[in-house]
Amino acid sequence: MHEVFQEAINLLGNAEPMVVATVIRTKGSTPQKPGSKLLVRKDGTGVGTLGGGCVEGDIWFAASELMKSGGPSQYREYELNEELAAEDGLICGGTMYFLIDPVYKPDEYLDFAKEIDRAYQGGEPVALASLILPGEGNESKIGAKFFVRSDGSTVGTLGTPELDERAVAKGTELMVHGNNEYVITDTGSEFFVEAYTTPPQLVLCGGGHVSNAIAPLAGKLGFLVYVTDDRAEFANSDRFPEAEMIVVKTPDEAFPEIPINPNTFIIVATRGHRYDNVALAAAAKTSAKYVGLLGSRRKIIMIYEDLMRAGISKERIEELRAPIGLDIHARTPDEIAVSIMAEILMFRLGGTGMPMKLEQRHVDRIEGKTVAPVPAAD
Repeated sequence: MHEVFQEAINLLGNAEPMVVATVIRTKGSTPQKPGSKLLVRKDGTGVGTLGGGCVEGDIWFAASELMKSGGPSQYREYELNEELAAEDGLICGGTMYFLIDPVYKPDEYLDFAKEIDRAYQGGEPVALASLILPGEGNESKIGAKFFVRSDGSTVGTLGTPELDERAVAKGTELMVHGNNEYVITDTGSEFFVEAYTTPPQLVLCGGGHVSNAIAPLAGKLGFLVYVTDDRAEFANSDRFPEAEMIVVKTPDEAFPEIPINPNTFIIVATRGHRYDNVALAAAAKTSAKYVGLLGSRRKIIMIYEDLMRAGISKERIEELRAPIGLDIHARTPDEIAVSIMAEILMFRLGGTGMPMKLEQRHVDRIEGKTVAPVPAAD
């Protein structure tokens, strides 16, 4: 999505109109998820994607027509029935909901885009709420904007103080990891709030075999990778070519040099108990929301005792993830890397970690529909 806002800054800086179409909600199986964006220029070209195929084509056309007519923001629902999905070679049958947002004047969007761009590049996180359905007693129109900064300051309104207050709370909550959410209120008002922050960052404390297996996987998943180890033979660009930064120091010495924020994930996997102890204590004192330790339960209990003696609060210790990873009976460094990154993705994206296997009731229903009954014997 970053490229959408960069292009918005470019276009609006030259006083050129545009339309930004956003997936605000989905049901069932869909080619893209909420937050996906497509920017359509005046000449009909675009940046970003809504998933391709007939869905994107129709929304693209609607955006182009909207720009020609000079009309207001639109809310659209698009059902991906089996026929439409088959036309595009998709295996899906869900419903996608879109906000098609025209921007005709720079002052309607340019400042927001600039602040979002700065958030992506390491500035303070921000959130942008868009009104979808006004609800009772709200005279604002679809597409009304309400901008929320991490310091609590705001710009614009969704139409009522109650909605704005709800958007501030939700936007602040989502800023940590840059997530989004569709909100439905008791008054019938509905809005979509998107938070923006730096890309997720992964700090690997220790340059051993497990960290070496984690780094390329994390890089492919969009994490900026940082590595710290006080041994140059383990912390170097040959072992970690994907690393954004390598600091040849112990973690407690290295952390001040690494841009750690709440969207940072720290993995402690050093070469021994003494080093793990110091690294975990230093990591627990940072603003990182996710701090995990690789090791046995016995070792972790001993380290937790040391942390409490050192003054680390029980509340912070309860937030730590140790032993780190999901239980998949991982043994090799590569298997452990998958287990750890799976837990990190679950934490960041809000998953449960439970299997997604089709429930037995669905299998029973399929059997009832497809298996012919056995004829009764004469």
